[in-house]
Amino acid sequence: MGMACRIQSLESRNKRWAENTETAGKILTESGKKEAQKQTDGTENDAAAQNAKRVFGDEPAELYARSAVLMDADSGRVLFGKDADVVRPMASTTKIMTCILALEYLREHPDQTIEVSDQAASQPKVHLGMQKGEEFYIKDLLYSLMLESHNDSAVAVAEGIAGSVEEFAKEMNAKAAEIGCKDTHFITPNGLDAEDESGVHSTTAEDLAKIMQYCIMTSGEKEAFLEVTRTKEYQFQDTDRKRTFSCHNHNAFLDMMDGALSGKTGFTAEAGYCYVGSLRRDERTFIVALLACGWPDNKGYKWKDTRRLMEYGLEHYHYREVYRNTVPDKLLVVDAFDPEIPYQTSEKISLRVKNSEESKKILLREEEEIRMEIKTVKCKKAPVKKGEKAGTVSYYLADEKIAENVVVTERAVEKRTWEKCMKIVTAKFLTLESLVWYVKYV
Repeated sequence: MGMACRIQSLESRNKRWAENTETAGKILTESGKKEAQKQTDGTENDAAAQNAKRVFGDEPAELYARSAVLMDADSGRVLFGKDADVVRPMASTTKIMTCILALEYLREHPDQTIEVSDQAASQPKVHLGMQKGEEFYIKDLLYSLMLESHNDSAVAVAEGIAGSVEEFAKEMNAKAAEIGCKDTHFITPNGLDAEDESGVHSTTAEDLAKIMQYCIMTSGEKEAFLEVTRTKEYQFQDTDRKRTFSCHNHNAFLDMMDGALSGKTGFTAEAGYCYVGSLRRDERTFIVALLACGWPDNKGYKWKDTRRLMEYGLEHYHYREVYRNTVPDKLLVVDAFDPEIPYQTSEKISLRVKNSEESKKILLREEEEIRMEIKTVKCKKAPVKKGEKAGTVSYYLADEKIAENVVVTERAVEKRTWEKCMKIVTAKFLTLESLVWYVKYV
């Protein structure tokens, strides 16, 4: 299937898809109309339709989003999920991946520019309105991408980094796999509905949350990502300084809750309204990912669901110290030479081990209890390094392992050799002979 089919350019795409505009709500495919009707008539609002994994009675019982996730950004643990692993289109939330890949590329190419191609210039609204042959700095286009969700900027960035949209999509999919996404398939850098021989442009709520977690917690460019996505207004020019462009941040969540950190909206006729956002408060960082969260005229549903999930996390999840360093086990070392022992022996030497972390704090609900499982090796052969791995401490919530620490040795132990033992013997002998001589002749 050719590029024209996969990227859906020009008039055919204008008729079928639109991104993040007020007029976009009026352009719906038949499937989009059906989803919109479900939202309107309330058939997707009953508790049974939520299909959420509910464990506690006060979990969010009704959400507008057909798929939703609340994630602890520090651990990656899903605190609440509703159809979290159902594959759905993701619309412009795609652009968080485009942005982080671009920022990581700019680390080595900070002043990279791109000349606008026919394909970039022909992207449908929402667009910057760039013209073929114009030249821009990629770093400027990231503000166009993330603040205004411009589709042409996304394609220009992709082409500037990888040479083509197709090659950039390969990089997007490779990064998704590296992050741990299991059901994500990228085709476009802007999130417009598309399909190729491998499937449709899609993700899951859980995968989308993982991508955001990478952007704000793991990537070496996480601070740059936050700087771009938190910017209120940005102005730039093409490299010839012939035109000036202004961008305004349309992420309403940034002004909605204290601690709002970052986020990206999205809409297509197939995807409905989508959102992925993050919040940091009292050392806790939460991520919310929403897919299919209403269709026109229900643009505000995503903000209601985001607030509901964030407030749920803030109310019920707090850090609790679940472990102090009390690993009781000792490690026996074979063939050890220990200068701290006044005599050398062929017996095994006992070496203390400890948890690599003195304490462990885990984000938990009030009712949740952690079970620890300590596994250590009983014997090692010298030499042993200080801090060498000697086992693990695993933390379980029910049957799910949610964290793991390493058990390490407290000090080093050298290997026993004939030469080292003789040095000890010689030192002791010379000391004794010197004492006898002193008593006899002094």
